[in-house]
Amino acid sequence: MKYQKDDIVTLAINDMGIDGEGIGKIDGFTFFVKDAVIGDQVEAKIMKVKKGYAYARLMKILTASLNRTEPRCPYHRQCGGCQIQALNYRTQLLFKENKVKNNLNRIGGFPMALLDQCMEPIIGMEEPYHYRNKAQFPVGTDKNGETITGFYAGRTHAIIPNTDCVLGVRENKEILEGILDFMRAYKIAPYIESSGEGLVRHILIRKGFSTGEIMVCVVLNGEKLPHADKLVEKLCSIKGMTSISININQEKTNVIMGSTCHTLWGTDTITDVIHMRDMKDMHSGEEHCAAEDGITFAISPLSFYQVNPVQTEKLYSLALDYAGLTGTETVWDLYCGIGTISLFMAKRAGKVYGIEIVEQAILNARENARRNKIDNACFYVGKVEEVLPALYEREGIHADVICVDPPRKGCDAACLETMVKMAPKRIVYVSCDSATLARDLKYLCANGYELRRARAVDMFPQTVHVEVACCLQRKDL
Repeated sequence: MKYQKDDIVTLAINDMGIDGEGIGKIDGFTFFVKDAVIGDQVEAKIMKVKKGYAYARLMKILTASLNRTEPRCPYHRQCGGCQIQALNYRTQLLFKENKVKNNLNRIGGFPMALLDQCMEPIIGMEEPYHYRNKAQFPVGTDKNGETITGFYAGRTHAIIPNTDCVLGVRENKEILEGILDFMRAYKIAPYIESSGEGLVRHILIRKGFSTGEIMVCVVLNGEKLPHADKLVEKLCSIKGMTSISININQEKTNVIMGSTCHTLWGTDTITDVIHMRDMKDMHSGEEHCAAEDGITFAISPLSFYQVNPVQTEKLYSLALDYAGLTGTETVWDLYCGIGTISLFMAKRAGKVYGIEIVEQAILNARENARRNKIDNACFYVGKVEEVLPALYEREGIHADVICVDPPRKGCDAACLETMVKMAPKRIVYVSCDSATLARDLKYLCANGYELRRARAVDMFPQTVHVEVACCLQRKDL
């Protein structure tokens, strides 16, 4: 049968794609249906037809799956943020575990028997909502010209009005509604992306979960916020408010933040504490942890800092466990950001070297080391693929352990080649994209290493994204 756009089909959903879409088939022809979950019987409208498959829109659930749950957010289908909120949490974890395993098998070439042996159970959350310590809300207008904020609809820049995201901190609602009231009262125009006109582009909110400190940064298409003192007065009444600032971004770009920030009130940064945890039973479904002394981090509007602090402690403690440090090792932390993993490692290592391309992040890392009285960590600014080979070849700095936490695109080829040349005993690879992770592990395991342990950590419940930590060891050890 030949299918066409706007055709209505009835499907049994028996699989899920990597982006969380439900998959159903009719006579071998595959349909991808957003918002459908495994076990659903659905009616769907075909939106786009390709050779052998089609994309369809969920129109009606004929029989709901036992895996389906009632989403907490009324905008979950419109918003591009929560792709799998309609899937119960137990099944979300299974989906993510399988996604990682399948990528390691299909892209990395690792046999399923090996993966079954070395992959440990995914670490989930007890409360998979209100976990984000950072949110960036675009500001614009609705069809009536009213100022709104919220999130972009999937694959668009159309704003879905929402001041109460179920993934963000509960203070977001009061802050956002306060800023909107302020803008309306003083007739301050939101930024209009199509024309490049208007002033307020985005609202950034960050919260330190351990400290309760809150930061608000208003991103402007200009250098000054009129009546800023009135906004400060309004926001200061919110419990925990610590830092209020503006960020200047006058470029016609999709990049949210500009390079310049000015503090209007309070401190330039907020602080948060991440605790090292002793992972007692790595093979149980639940991690057993005993909190040790924490590391304090100063966070600016421009700092990279993991958005889920509850799971960050577990992820970094897992990486520390995989590193197997005894107190004497030389460790390289590649793509180190503000030094989060570096400082964790420094507590258990002889010397730690961190490399990061963002200069401000390295300045933050050095300050974080001083703040925590850690004197065995050294940080370099530059591209990992350039700095690492130069330091290794010029200064002969060896590595007992390399920890790498690259961006979504994975490691540069020169970086991988130098890692192999340095021949550390162990490589700890932390990844936010299991596809590029699988590609890089394939190279490393073809050049003297073997995969010993791997574990997914659910840093982003209700979404398809998942972090993974892997431990590689030299084959000759």
